[in-house]
Amino acid sequence: MLEVSGLSIAYGRHQAVREVSLAVARAEIVVILGANGGGKTSLLKAIAGLLPAAEGAKLTLDGTDLTKLAAHRIVEAGLALVPEGRGIFGDLSVRENLLLGAYPRRARASEAANLDRILSLFPRLAERMSQAARTMSGGEQQMVAIGRALMSAPDILLLDEPSLGLSPLICGELFGALQHIRAAGIGVLLVEQNARRSLAIADRGYLIEQGRIVGSGSAASLRDDPAVQRAYLGKQ
Repeated sequence: MLEVSGLSIAYGRHQAVREVSLAVARAEIVVILGANGGGKTSLLKAIAGLLPAAEGAKLTLDGTDLTKLAAHRIVEAGLALVPEGRGIFGDLSVRENLLLGAYPRRARASEAANLDRILSLFPRLAERMSQAARTMSGGEQQMVAIGRALMSAPDILLLDEPSLGLSPLICGELFGALQHIRAAGIGVLLVEQNARRSLAIADRGYLIEQGRIVGSGSAASLRDDPAVQRAYLGKQ
């Protein structure tokens, strides 16, 4: 289980994240909902070791303290981030992008098996293994980004706005894939602007405003909450 306690992040005098605490178990999907600028991306980056957390934060994964670890050590501990914008290597092939994800020591012995699972999860990647990633559609590039993260054999997968800019059809494939990832025993922490679809597949959720967690609950209870409906689901 990923456990985050008292996490704060500042950019100079601007407090982007304030005393956030949350948890994600294996084999569950947890969604974070909030307006743009609410601190969601900063939160994921800090958990992944890409931003420094303020003193007093505590991050653990299955009892391993991640708080002071470098980003590559956090990957070795079992956590992988798919950033907003994907961050794939456009001039490399699909195969090369995926195999780069297997660099961590924890993933090397299972590289072939993990690759087979990813190509089963995203069959269209199997047809494009030699294709340069930059020539693919946005949805296919997102599949590459998620596949590369899964090649590191994570216990917890962090995703930042994975459906942004994608067609409804591709979004459906993506959210279906996240359910398969959960079924494989991997925990998912999802930041997503498509509140309706993310709550439909999530187990639990957190609401963040101005860097603070202001609500949490089961996905079903959040879907039925009138305030959540007005703010995120377009219901009056």
